[in-house]
Amino acid sequence: MPIYYILGGIAIIVLSGLYTVNQGTIVVITLFGKYKRTAAPGLRLKIPFVEKVYKRISSQNQSIEMEFQAVTIDQANVYFKSMLLYAVMDENEETIKKVAFKFISNKDLMQALIRTIEGSIRSYVASQKQSEILGLRHELVESVKGQIDHTLESWGYHLLDLQINDITFDAAIMESMSKVVASNNLKAAAENEGQALLITKTKAAEAEGNAIKIAAMAEKEAAMLRGQGVALFRQEVAKGMTEAAEQMQQANLDTNVILFSMWTEAIKNFAEYGKGNTIFLDGSPQGMENTMRQIQAMMTEKGQGIPK
Repeated sequence: MPIYYILGGIAIIVLSGLYTVNQGTIVVITLFGKYKRTAAPGLRLKIPFVEKVYKRISSQNQSIEMEFQAVTIDQANVYFKSMLLYAVMDENEETIKKVAFKFISNKDLMQALIRTIEGSIRSYVASQKQSEILGLRHELVESVKGQIDHTLESWGYHLLDLQINDITFDAAIMESMSKVVASNNLKAAAENEGQALLITKTKAAEAEGNAIKIAAMAEKEAAMLRGQGVALFRQEVAKGMTEAAEQMQQANLDTNVILFSMWTEAIKNFAEYGKGNTIFLDGSPQGMENTMRQIQAMMTEKGQGIPK
């Protein structure tokens, strides 16, 4: 046999033992059906016809979507749409052996994983009331994670995240929930409107009360000032009349001139500021004399007579 046939055969055998491992992938090699070793990414060599690439395991994150139904403690149907994110726990040899040999195929792994999570969620939902489910989304996820983490680790996987994307109920329940929400919104709106009206009326009453209070205080102060003005006017008049009387006495003049002047000033003011009102006065000399005697008598009784 020519040498090039031999060399060609050897080359074919060697080439048949070469294989490539992609990035993010770990290859499991078996020898006569028994686990032999793992192979990291790159160009690798196995013994031809003896060693075999048993499984290629991805170390990247993987996700699956699930839709299933659960029943609450008060017999309400709840429909879930969720997303599961998981990955191989690590690249240690023991972990890779679990991933490679726990399940016959990836399909069997997915079926077991989905059923495990569905069972955990249904168990949790069965202990809750329909009205509580929507508010317990976070607690539901945490409960499921706590229950299945140990199971997934025994398979060589780790649960990265579980998201409950949608929670719905039967149409009748959804309609009744909508009515409850609408009625609560109407109630809240009515309460807010009532409180706003109460605040408006209260503020208006306070404003009116303050205005009345301010007006009363202003009127009180004005009346006080008017009284002080009248008292001061009378004081100044009395002072002026006293000084005038004293000066007239020193000049040996009749002090009745002062009364006569007051009488004429009064008649002048009546005529100037009467505003059309009719006032009857006795303008005769006898009337003026009687009026002056009356003024003198009144001032004498009060101790304020004008000295003669």
